[in-house]
Amino acid sequence: MNEFKVGQVVRSIAGRDKGQFMVVIEVVNDHFTTVSNGALRKVSNPKKKKVKHLAKTNHIATDIRDKILNGKMITNAELRKILESYHMPDGIGDENREEV
Repeated sequence: MNEFKVGQVVRSIAGRDKGQFMVVIEVVNDHFTTVSNGALRKVSNPKKKKVKHLAKTNHIATDIRDKILNGKMITNAELRKILESYHMPDGIGDENREEV
C-alpha cells in the first residue's frame, strides 16, 4: 500500500537521479510507479521507479493530475514549470499545488 497518487510530487532518494523532484505519471502497482521531470526524464519516456526509492511530498500538481486522469497530453514544459518552484526558496509558485 504505497498510497502514491497520480500528479504527486516526489523526490528520488536512490539511483542516478537521487535528490531530483519528479511527478508521478502512473501508479503501476504497489511496488512501482512511473515518474517524469520533463528535463532528463521526458513525458514520452517516464522512469519506472520502485516506491521504496521515492520520498513523498505533501503536494499534488493539480493541473497535471487532472490532465492525466482525463486522458489529455501533458508537456515537458508543464512539468518543468511545476517542479521549478521546488528549487526556489519560500515556496514561490505554490498556486498550482494542493496539499495531500
